[in-house]
Amino acid sequence: MTGKTHYLSLLLTLCAFSAQSQDAQVKITPADSQRAVYGAPENFTGQVVVAPLFPAGPDIHASGGYVTFEPGARSAWHTHPAGQRLIVTAGVGLTQEEGQPVQVIRVGDMVSCPPGVKHWHGAAPDSAMTHLAITGTVDGKNVQWMEKVTDEQYLAR
Repeated sequence: MTGKTHYLSLLLTLCAFSAQSQDAQVKITPADSQRAVYGAPENFTGQVVVAPLFPAGPDIHASGGYVTFEPGARSAWHTHPAGQRLIVTAGVGLTQEEGQPVQVIRVGDMVSCPPGVKHWHGAAPDSAMTHLAITGTVDGKNVQWMEKVTDEQYLAR
C-alpha cells in the first residue's frame, strides 16, 4: 500500500467512525414501557410470565427479559441457535440438558445453554422461580421449540 493510499484508507475509516459516533446515543427504555405477557401454552406447562427488557437489534444480537415460573411451571424442550444465559433472580428452579440429570438452580446461579443443546428450565415443584434470560439471535431467531416436558421427566431426579 502506498503512503497516499494508506493515508486515504485511514482517513475514510476515521470519517466513518466519526459519523457513527455522532448518530449513536444512549437510549433509556422506561421499565413500565415493556408489557409482560403470559408464556404461550404450546411452549410452557403451567403459568409463566415473560417480561421483555430489550429486543435484539443491529447493535446487539441478543434479547433479554425476565421469565417468572409459578411452582411446577416449566418450558418445553428447546434449543437456541446462538446460546442463552440464565441468571436466577428469585426462588428455586430446575433445568435439564437432554440425556443428563435434572439440576436444581438457585438465586445467583448462572446457567449457560450452548448453541443447539436441547434443554428445558422452570420452577421447582414447591417454589416459584424468576430468571433473567439473555438469548443470542441468528437471522432474527433465538429459539427452536420442541415437545413439552412430561411430568415424569420433570419429576425425575
